[in-house]
Amino acid sequence: MSTVTVAHGYRAGHTLPLRVEAVRQLKRRRTLVMGAILAALPFVLIVAFAIGGTPGGNDGGGGGGGGNRINLMDTATASGANFAATCLFVSAGFLLVVPVALFCGDTVASEASWSSLRYLLAAPVPRARLLWSKLAVALGFSAAAMLLLPLVALAAGTVAYGWGPLELPAGGALAAADTLPRLGLVVAFIFVSQLVTAGLAFWLSTRTDAPLGAVGGAVGLTIVGNVLDAVTALGSWREYLPAHWQFAWADALQPQLEWGGMLKGAAVSVTYALILFALAFRGFARKDIVS
Repeated sequence: MSTVTVAHGYRAGHTLPLRVEAVRQLKRRRTLVMGAILAALPFVLIVAFAIGGTPGGNDGGGGGGGGNRINLMDTATASGANFAATCLFVSAGFLLVVPVALFCGDTVASEASWSSLRYLLAAPVPRARLLWSKLAVALGFSAAAMLLLPLVALAAGTVAYGWGPLELPAGGALAAADTLPRLGLVVAFIFVSQLVTAGLAFWLSTRTDAPLGAVGGAVGLTIVGNVLDAVTALGSWREYLPAHWQFAWADALQPQLEWGGMLKGAAVSVTYALILFALAFRGFARKDIVS
């Protein structure tokens, strides 16, 4: 009968603390570069609007054609809140996909590429503990990226265009007091909708030793999903694609808040994400770690 000897004071649940992993990831160059890009985007748009005139394309002149329908780009300079909403609109389809894929896809594969993964496990850090720590930190940094862009945009837009009601795409405006909760709901839904990309990237990260392969694979598959959603011949099958619901947050920018599309989109995204996370943990638990 064999016995397992455990070192005095060893607790599996205390290995690889989240604080240690978060500091490691925060100090990495790709984290700083990604943060700088997201923080710079609002200022790039402000300069573009200043050079090119009003976003509607009429350079501030009159109420020419296209005035029958209000959209986010047409009202981007109406207030700081409108500018923040516009930044989310132009970045949600691709730019915000990149940090999620980067933080979730690089986290495990990078350890393997540095040949440090086996040493972490020999520490000994249980495999499930290692994945939970890395996934939690990756999702935390992804959420921070989602918050950084609108916060910077809101601050910069308020300085450039002033604070005021949020003009809505369907017409009318939200009172200033209701603006921040609605924008917060938009950001929360965008984060939930990106959980599919996070799941893809994290699963691929446990399957390969090439970080760029995991990140690029997740971004590529997300793009494929967007392409398939554009194929109208698929009909109602598109509703099972996470990409079909990626802009359902526009329902939050209505005079009367609509929940239907966002709830369906969140359910689809969370379902896919849970399956992918489960595959990552299951595959990693059986994987022969040689790097």
